[in-house]
Amino acid sequence: MVLLENDSFLTELTKLFQKARQSGSVTMIFKRCTYDGRDRPVPREGKPPLPTPQEHLCLVRAKSRTKKISTVIHQKDINKFQVAYSSLLKGNLDGLKKLKKSKTKTKAE
Repeated sequence: MVLLENDSFLTELTKLFQKARQSGSVTMIFKRCTYDGRDRPVPREGKPPLPTPQEHLCLVRAKSRTKKISTVIHQKDINKFQVAYSSLLKGNLDGLKKLKKSKTKTKAE
């Protein structure tokens, strides 16, 4: 798993979407509460506790067949990231297949 900055994550995500266009899929995961920026385990009883985080963070992961990328978004940057991510989705999700609806016939009684 490669941890990237927000801008480089979006460029790599564009590349993942382009590769997945021929065959494959891209899976996105967003986590808010479970990731608080800790890089160490919780200390045992009797030891001083870790400091509580000052702001909430959001962990975003993207996974293709062979490549995994991730980024951490700070609370102050979430609006900027969301606007860039939505424009990226609008540009890359144009090849969706339209589902055919099956017509169901009811029996005349």
